[in-house]
This record gives sequence, structure tokens and C-alpha cells, in this order.
Amino acid sequence: MNRISILMYHQVGEFPPMREHRATYCDHRRFAGQMALLARLGYHVLSLDEALACLAGERPTPPRAVVLTFDDGYENFHRYAYPVLARHGFPAMVYLLSGMIGGRADWLSGDPAPLLNVAQIHELQSAGIDFGSHGVKHRRLAELDEDARRDEIVRSKAELEDLLGTPVRHFCYPYGSHDRAVVEATRAAGYASGVTCQRASATPAFDPLALPRKAISFGDSVLGFWWKVQMKHAAKGEPVCWRGAGGGA
Repeated sequence: MNRISILMYHQVGEFPPMREHRATYCDHRRFAGQMALLARLGYHVLSLDEALACLAGERPTPPRAVVLTFDDGYENFHRYAYPVLARHGFPAMVYLLSGMIGGRADWLSGDPAPLLNVAQIHELQSAGIDFGSHGVKHRRLAELDEDARRDEIVRSKAELEDLLGTPVRHFCYPYGSHDRAVVEATRAAGYASGVTCQRASATPAFDPLALPRKAISFGDSVLGFWWKVQMKHAAKGEPVCWRGAGGGA
């Protein structure tokens, strides 16, 4: 069966040692080593659109297929992650919060990290980086009422399309918070994919609006990183398929 590892990053930079929230940070030196490993071992780093075509059977899935995704749109992506990606010619998907462009990640404790501003987003877009929606304000969608949920999903798409001047086809559920109603609202809004925090390799058995990912953590060595990329499934890795349920379009 075709399998694609969709990797989940958040911040890439230089951080002090930590005990909590390790899955949302990656040291930039480790990130550089991880990308070098993918290149050296001949992994095929796909755009998310290319991966969807593979999962739909519209094109062959290359061996060792990987997708790189970055949640929240942190400014340190521009400083640390993008130069490494450009050096290897790797595509990437960055999920933006339409209501927080140029602001700070105020859902984090301590000193909230800055987010990408308009000029940086346009610079990265011109360089070939892809952008998707992460909602408007980083809210847990499964806990919202129908109107608030729709606003996060639909308004963020419209606002980002105005900013980028191109269709926004991909969504990332903040905190991984999703259920059947959230998935169907995302599908009805016209998104082609939705990514979760479920840990597994993506296969055609998964609903494209509920794709699993593998979180790369602060403490992952190169060997640990390679193991995560290689593994087929981890805990809670069973496919979710809600296609055809509810008000799907």
C-alpha cells in the first residue's frame, strides 16, 4: 500500500533545554541534519498537492515519500527553516492563522513567539513555499458551536486567499482538535485536505480531510528522526474515513 510520511513541525530555531511542549520545537541544527539525512538517503520530498495526487491514485507514489508541514506560521521559519529547505530544493507547507498575521502566538505561555508578517509571507510565497489555513485565531474547533466553527474555517480561507492571491486548498486543525462535524465543515468549505495530530503514515485508506502526521520533537536525534519517518504506524494510528458522511462536498 502507498505510504507517505507527513511530518509536523512548529518552531525551528535556537531554544533552551525544555521538559514540556517538546513536540512544538526543533533546534535549527537538528533540523538541518534531518533535512540533510532526507537528501542523503534519497527521500522524495513532495508538496502536499503531489502527495494528495499519489494518495488518490492519480500518480505513482515514489519510494520514501515525505511531506514537510509547519504549523502556526512562526517568524523563525523564515530565518531558520527556509534557508535549509532552499538549499535542498525541498517544498513545504506552512499553515497560517489569518487573524494573527504579523502578531504573536499568544496561546503560548511565557514570551509568545512572533509570527510571519505580510512581507515575509510574500517573500516565501515567491520562493515557492506553499501556505494553508490554520484557522483565524488558533481555536479548538471541536469545542466551538457551528457558527464559530464555520467562521474559523471559511473566513480564514477567504482572508488568506485575499492575502496570497491564490486558492487556499489545505487546512490544519489547531491542537489537532477535530471531529466528524469539523471535518465535514472543512470539506464543505472547499478544502482539499485537512491534517491532524494523529500519528501514522498517510495511506489511501485515510480521508484526505483527516490525514495523519508524525510530530518531530525537540529531543529527536537523527536516528530518532529516521525511525519516525520509517515507521508505518504508531499509537492511535488507525485510518479515519468520513468521506460521504454528513454534508460532504
